[in-house]
Amino acid sequence: MRPLALLAALVLALSHPAGAAELGEDGLHKEPWFRVTFKDLREDLRDANAEGKRLVLMIEQRGCIYCTKMHEEVYADPRIRELIEKHFFVLQINMFGDEEITDFDGTALPEKEMVRRWGVLFTPTVIFLPEEVPGDRTAMQAAVGVMPGAFGKATTYNMFNWVREKGYLTDEPFQKYHARMLESWRGGD
Repeated sequence: MRPLALLAALVLALSHPAGAAELGEDGLHKEPWFRVTFKDLREDLRDANAEGKRLVLMIEQRGCIYCTKMHEEVYADPRIRELIEKHFFVLQINMFGDEEITDFDGTALPEKEMVRRWGVLFTPTVIFLPEEVPGDRTAMQAAVGVMPGAFGKATTYNMFNWVREKGYLTDEPFQKYHARMLESWRGGD
């Protein structure tokens, strides 16, 4: 291989770490476990329940360095990837996108207006939903947990697992659960 071609191949390899999600045309990372739906949250919740999974909304934006960190360092971890793929039905929402979302209360708005309605200010923000949502509630009102921002592997794993185990229905808040689980985590946060 010629030196220039070798240099180009090296730059390409280093610019896209192994296990990192591809970037879509919208500039957002695309994971194989993201669901493509009509973004009617009522239908998506039914579909998630039918599969025995929990509905999760991941709000991200183009150029978000913290979203990149999550995809390249956290979601690429095999333990986290497996947990999400096996137990969660994940919808990606573009903080500044124009695709229409229908909330649980029937309100339909473009992504950017729905995100504003929910009061989300940071990306990434992960919203975890219960298995049943009354028709008069918004996704944010119904959420059983919200993860605003980028976190390390252990915190992310434990948050997804706490929701999967329905820890929000117990007397142990997430922070105490997380502290207890950190002792068994290998790889650190």
